[in-house]
Amino acid sequence: MDLSPFPAQRIQLMGQPVDLVTCDQVMRFIARKAESARKAVVANHNAHSLYLIDRHPEMRALYGRAELIEVDSMPLLLWGKLMGEPASRGHRCTYLCWRDMFWEMADQHNWRVFYLGGEPGIAEAAAERLRPMAPGASIQTHDGYFDMSPGSDENAAVVQAINAFSPHVLFVGMGMPRQEIWIERNYDALFSGVVLPVGAAFDYEAGVQHAAPRWTGRLGVEWMFRFATDPQRLFRRYFVEPWSLIPIALSDVYGRLAPRQTRAQAPAVPARHEQAYRAASNAQPALKRAKPEQAASF
Repeated sequence: MDLSPFPAQRIQLMGQPVDLVTCDQVMRFIARKAESARKAVVANHNAHSLYLIDRHPEMRALYGRAELIEVDSMPLLLWGKLMGEPASRGHRCTYLCWRDMFWEMADQHNWRVFYLGGEPGIAEAAAERLRPMAPGASIQTHDGYFDMSPGSDENAAVVQAINAFSPHVLFVGMGMPRQEIWIERNYDALFSGVVLPVGAAFDYEAGVQHAAPRWTGRLGVEWMFRFATDPQRLFRRYFVEPWSLIPIALSDVYGRLAPRQTRAQAPAVPARHEQAYRAASNAQPALKRAKPEQAASF
């Protein structure tokens, strides 16, 4: 796989920065960081995270430090397209989207992968299923049932276990916002690893939860499958929380319309002054005409 940096396509959507990247680009980012033994955070946004982020300062802080922010929502990508952004179906990225690519790379590069989260025994059951698929990878797990309070002995023991394993990649699957809060609180104490919050990834791997068919995600109706399988837990997420995002969506619309209105309302330069105006523009210092800053690369 080509590990060279690629130009970032970071945009503002629903008031938050997100990166328009493909699964292949996510894997390139993870591989480059892992092979160079550098830490990084790869976060992801969907409607649920957009609802939670302003309610949890530590979650907001984590997104602020994330080097890569995936879009895990077809409706969010559709909204971006409506807002004139170059968003497409190929920019939908989540664990289940790049799972096969990841474990193939982990196998080939002999990565150490640590999974933190889930009920006792679930993550290890998932690891047992994954080891034959990626025999070259080393997988270690710890359940998510511990006291994650700052300074607690249990939390310190978890961090110590992770550091002793020295993972190339650390998956944290505790559900939003708990997983993001844990990463933010403990990231500076971690010695290594690309850290990704992945929700119920290992629940799916262990077979205790059933993932929606991948075609539902491509069509933007995965939420219907998930709601049908767990209506009590997901009713609020899918039918209540989105209403709170309407003001943010309106801000998106206004933010994109306002510059157009400003340009449309700008007074025309009178014909008799046009020649002088052009001459003055051409006489501006070179700094005024400097090329815009190059986009960052991942």
